[in-house]
Amino acid sequence: MPTIPSVARSWRARTRRDVADEYEPYLSKGGIPPLKETALGFQLFREDLEKETWFTFVSYWADMEAMSDFTKGEPTKVHLLPRDDEYLIEKPDRVEICLILVDEQGLR
Repeated sequence: MPTIPSVARSWRARTRRDVADEYEPYLSKGGIPPLKETALGFQLFREDLEKETWFTFVSYWADMEAMSDFTKGEPTKVHLLPRDDEYLIEKPDRVEICLILVDEQGLR
């Protein structure tokens, strides 16, 4: 199995600021376990603004085939968690899929 990602899949959604602390562990509990089993890696980002909070999930894949296997053939379909209607201001209507052109992670 390849260990270098060539594809990144990202999902972005926003909540009200007053429910963000509750949504974050819910998102982590529901979104991270399936990725641990299949993705080469992933990151969860949080951006707190005055009245809303944005969450961005990025997962990394060896190729489109590996990602399509994970998403059951629908890599661009948004997969929501059961309680997302309670938390999200609006449901995201798309997932971004990007080829990784540069992958320089020489963190210091």
